[in-house]
Amino acid sequence: MIERYSDHAANERTFLAWVRTAIAVMAFGFLVEKFDLFLEIAARSAGTRAPAGGQLLANVAGLALIALGGATMVLAIVRFRKTSLAIDSDERQPGTGEQMDIALAVLLAVLGAVLFVYLSYTVISRI
Repeated sequence: MIERYSDHAANERTFLAWVRTAIAVMAFGFLVEKFDLFLEIAARSAGTRAPAGGQLLANVAGLALIALGGATMVLAIVRFRKTSLAIDSDERQPGTGEQMDIALAVLLAVLGAVLFVYLSYTVISRI
């Protein structure tokens, strides 16, 4: 039996949750990047023109989300390895802190707000 197995299993479950989150953020970034293509096709089929200026914002927001997903993946690897070494260590160590977690959450909130403004702009410009 592996020593401190339950701690290592909990660490691995946490790592996999971070990986799932990173994949979801990257997939959402891809969706945001391609959403303007959908709007352009829908506008052409409806006989109207797609709102101008939104493509750049969607591309930047999509790429930022993909990069954030990649950064989350790297952070997950670093945290997993650090926690794994701390579990095996016999000495007491302080907690990892939450500054990076808060920074990622704030960045996601800002990107969400930007996407909300962008989508609101595209809806209002069609009216």
